[in-house]
This record gives sequence, structure tokens and C-alpha cells, in this order.
Amino acid sequence: MTEPEEHWDLEITPTSSLFDLKLRDVWQYRDLLLLFVRRDFVSFYKQTILGPLWFFVQPIITIIFYSFVFGNLAGIPTDGVPKPLFYLAGTILWNYFSDCLVKTSTVFRDHGGIMSKVYFPRLIMPLSIIASNLIRFGVQITLFFALLLFYSLKGTPVGLNAYALLLPVLIALIAAQGLGLGMLISAVTTKYRDFAFVVGFGVPLLMYATTVIYPLSQAEAKFHQYSWIIKLNPITGIIETFRYGFFGKGSFSYELLGYCTAVTFILLIVGIVTFNKVEKTFVDTV
Repeated sequence: MTEPEEHWDLEITPTSSLFDLKLRDVWQYRDLLLLFVRRDFVSFYKQTILGPLWFFVQPIITIIFYSFVFGNLAGIPTDGVPKPLFYLAGTILWNYFSDCLVKTSTVFRDHGGIMSKVYFPRLIMPLSIIASNLIRFGVQITLFFALLLFYSLKGTPVGLNAYALLLPVLIALIAAQGLGLGMLISAVTTKYRDFAFVVGFGVPLLMYATTVIYPLSQAEAKFHQYSWIIKLNPITGIIETFRYGFFGKGSFSYELLGYCTAVTFILLIVGIVTFNKVEKTFVDTV
């Protein structure tokens, strides 16, 4: 008597290639992805008094602080752009990048418990971080548009031009950089925890090597011999392009934007390959 043939709804097989992203599995688990995004978004303001208002309070307090310290005390010019508008543009872009990077870089450590017990495409976890942070970015950029409209109605020339249409591209580049670099660091920290400390103090310091609190033109004018270091930072070209599109002032070049795009692509590929390689064995090392 022959045994009846077994049929399985799901068959989990080892990853056959480092570039096998299992995107079909990610699509099948899209409900879980949405669940993670909702959880991250809600947990941000749960049990707080101000609730979602924190999405606005954080950048407002930040630009007030930057305007006072860097704009008034340090006297750093802003290329003629109103200080709150200048600092807000850099702050929301930088916050999106740093949030994606920091949270993705600890994905194995923070979610090792659930990853070791239940199967789901591991790529869902970092993707949910990018998506939930994108919602926060969307909320905060409405504050930027409101402030831009305020200064326009006030009679301040803001210089909005066609380069502002590059906004979706710039957002995609920031997300890809945060995702790629975050996955790379996350994979490395499963074995070498030292990188977790590097991220802890390195990301805030990296902000000062990015044109968040000063324009690239000032760095080139005062420290021309060192300005190439700032240009090497792939976030710099993105922030400069954003400001040029919405303010019509600052530094913009296709070479710098092309360099940022190339670095982003490399970071994303390296991050995905490393993440794919480590996800099979991270339970043994984390």
C-alpha cells in the first residue's frame, strides 16, 4: 500500500544565490510588512501626551536651536535663505537618513527573537523600517511646505524651480543609502559588536560632515582645501540638490548628483549581498 503524496502550502529552501532577494515571498508577506509598518508608526507616539504632534515638535525645536546657535551665535550664512527654512530642509532629510540607518543597523539584534522562531522573508524587516520612517518624513515635509508657503506669502523670494521635481528621486536615494548601509552594518554587528558603538557616536558626527547646518558654498569658500571631504559624503549632494530645487540657491551639479547615485547603488548592492549571506547563520552568532 503506497502512502498518499503530501502537499505543502509553503516550502522553505536555502537561498541559492546572494542576489536572490525572494521578492516574490516579500510580496506574499505584504500584509506582515504593513503590520510591521503600522506597529513602528504607532509605537512611536503610544503612551505619549502629544501623540503624533511629536512629528512636528522635534523638527521645530531643532530648527529653533540651530537658528540660535549656528545662525546667530556662530554667524554661519545660509546663502540668503531664511534660517528656519534652510535648517528645516537639511534637518528633515538628515533625520530620514539617520533614522533609516540607525534602526536598520540593529535589525538582527532587535528582532533576533522573532526571526529565530518564525519564518518570513527577512528583507521585510528592514523594508518596514524604511517605510515607517517614510511616513514620518511625509508628515514632516508637510511642515516644510507650510513654512515655504508662509515665507512666499510674506514676500520672501524662495526661488522654487524645476529641480524640485527631483524630490522623489532624492527621497529614493536617501532611503536606498539608509537601507544599504544599515543592512551592511547590521550584518557585520552580528559578529563584531564594535560597529554598534561606531554607529552610536559616528552618525551624529557624520551630520557635521554633511551640509545640514551650513551650505556647501560656505565650506568651499572658507575651507576650499577640505571641501572635497564634504563632497565625498553621498548625502551632501542630495541635500544641496533639494535646497537648489526649492530655494534656487546653493550648489548643484550633475556630477555631484551622479556621484551620489553611484555610491547609493554600490551601498545597496553590497548591503543586500552581505545581509543575504548573514541571515542564514545570524541565529548562531547574534
